[in-house]
Amino acid sequence: MNSRKKYVLNAVNISHTYKGAAQPSLNNVSLTIEKGELFGLIGPNGAGKTTLISILGTLLRPITGSAEICGMNLNKYKAEIRKNIGLIPQDLALYSNLTGRENLYYYGTLYGINKKQLRKEVEKYLEQFGLTEKANNKVATYSGGMKRRINLLAGILHKPSLLLLDEPTVGIDAQSRNMIMENLILLKNQGVAMIYTTHYMEEIQKLCSRVSIIDHGSIIATGSPQELIEENPGTLDLSDLFLKLTGKTLRD
Repeated sequence: MNSRKKYVLNAVNISHTYKGAAQPSLNNVSLTIEKGELFGLIGPNGAGKTTLISILGTLLRPITGSAEICGMNLNKYKAEIRKNIGLIPQDLALYSNLTGRENLYYYGTLYGINKKQLRKEVEKYLEQFGLTEKANNKVATYSGGMKRRINLLAGILHKPSLLLLDEPTVGIDAQSRNMIMENLILLKNQGVAMIYTTHYMEEIQKLCSRVSIIDHGSIIATGSPQELIEENPGTLDLSDLFLKLTGKTLRD
């Protein structure tokens, strides 16, 4: 079957080793994501999650392996691929001295969205994410939850086909977290494919139809959260399974 027709993402045997490192950060990682699929990626600190997100986001080149995003080779068509992906980094990609609205206009301009359409999209999303009232305030004055919400908006203005989310709800209030999750479900229903990394297992169970557990750079389990739990007798939930497969040793 032609993978270009079926998958938004088709990655095969992706490997990467950082300069000077004794072990690879990614070791022959393969995964596929379909249109409208919200795919979870979980693992301990240093397991390789952010490295994989960086490679798929065209920020880092794999040492070996290949990937296609929207039918385009990752190494050959970076500029075109960037138009089709949204990258939501763990570290906030915002300008603190600009207002929330100014940040969105800036990123929308980088994506090449025309002014009329950009204005429409910005106002729609500010309202949808509960940010209209503070849109003209500098981001430096925002709460953690507001910053996470505007950070997400900056990555979806151009309507990407694939959204890469690296811990988008870390350290925020329950209301902001709930709003982000509700809007991700809306995006999923609109056909956006997503890779979602988090340490919050309940988010994976609520949002994701499939999940991969990664450790020491390798995928050690893949399936629906319920399938993985049922395949491991005595496992209570995804958190329990995660600790069984990756161990309880601290990964600071």
